[in-house]
Amino acid sequence: MNHPSKTKQRPVQPRAARQHIIDLRANAPVHRVELVVLRVYPIRRVASTRFTGPVAAACGRDESGIIGLVLWGEQTKRVQVGDILRISNGWCRKRNEELVISTGLDGSMVVLDR
Repeated sequence: MNHPSKTKQRPVQPRAARQHIIDLRANAPVHRVELVVLRVYPIRRVASTRFTGPVAAACGRDESGIIGLVLWGEQTKRVQVGDILRISNGWCRKRNEELVISTGLDGSMVVLDR
C-alpha cells in the first residue's frame, strides 16, 4: 500500500507572474504576457542564417498599452485578429523606436481564446 507521503510527486514549477505591456523593456526577457491581437499584417518570407520561412508583423494590447508583435513560422497561420494570446519566455526588443515582442528562440505562444 502506498502512503501519500511516500509517493513521488513531480515538483510544481511556479508560473511566472503576468507582466503588463507598460512594464516591458527593450533587450529584456518577456516572462509572461497576455494580450489581444488587434491587427495582423501580411505574411512575408525571409531567408537568413538564423531563420528561413514566413514572418508576419502584428500588434496587440492589454489593459496597460499597445505593443508590436512578430509572428514566426506556423504562428503566422495560427494567430488571427481578436485572439487572446499568452507569450511565455519570449523576448522584447526595440524596432524603429517602438517595443516589439516575440517568442524568440526558446519561448512559446498559446492562443487562450478566440
